Amino acid sequence: MITREAYVAELKAQLDELNADLDALEGEARKASADAKVQYERQIRELRQKVQRLQQTLTKSRQANENAWDDLKEGVETGWTMLKESFTAAKSEFKKGYDQGLKEE
Repeated sequence: MITREAYVAELKAQLDELNADLDALEGEARKASADAKVQYERQIRELRQKVQRLQQTLTKSRQANENAWDDLKEGVETGWTMLKESFTAAKSEFKKGYDQGLKEE
């Protein structure tokens, strides 16, 4: 069984990687047409808010007692799964938009 410290460190690393991916998407959004740019920026903003909420929950989990840790861990895992799904969907929309020529020439 993974320790709490290892779990938190692993998830923090994954969140850092996701933030870097969001930075890259943000760069791509700047190149998009005006309509697409607005949509992409909204999606990125929503994803960053989800990352922030998950980071807050992760911080709480570090301070939780053992009984609360199990509940918080479950919440963190659910949040992480939902965040990854949202990110994958947004990334897919970015790609689809570029494939459809929403990128400014």
